[in-house]
Amino acid sequence: MAAEDDAPAGAPLTKQEFEALARFRFGIRRYLRFSEVTVRRHGLTPQQYQLLLALKGFPDREWATIRELAERLQLRHHSVVELVDRAQGQDLVTRAANPDDARSVRILLTAQGEQVLDRLSALHRDELRRLDAALTPPHRGAAVPAAESGTV
Repeated sequence: MAAEDDAPAGAPLTKQEFEALARFRFGIRRYLRFSEVTVRRHGLTPQQYQLLLALKGFPDREWATIRELAERLQLRHHSVVELVDRAQGQDLVTRAANPDDARSVRILLTAQGEQVLDRLSALHRDELRRLDAALTPPHRGAAVPAAESGTV
């Protein structure tokens, strides 16, 4: 990270901006905690859920390579290989030959992986809707929330 990346841009933050940042951070942490507890209750690790979500949400296709998943999950290649191995052992994903590149394989969701992901993702969507109140700033007269004004 370059030193200029650490330099704040513009004026010091206002109290409302600190409140918006704190509210946002609280919402993120609450959501991540919910996710961890929920996926474990359904027999997966948080990383396995993230793997399934990365596969289903991969742009423009229904599969991804290990390298692409490593980038999406921000993990090392060998860590994703181990994660895929465990998920394959639970019949959540499968490997298939990649006709475009013999050096790689395609990772795809299985029917069981789709079912688990559908159930867990619906629960996550519902939690995000519940968090809306925690992330939405209280109304302060005619003031525009910092997040909407583009200052945070």
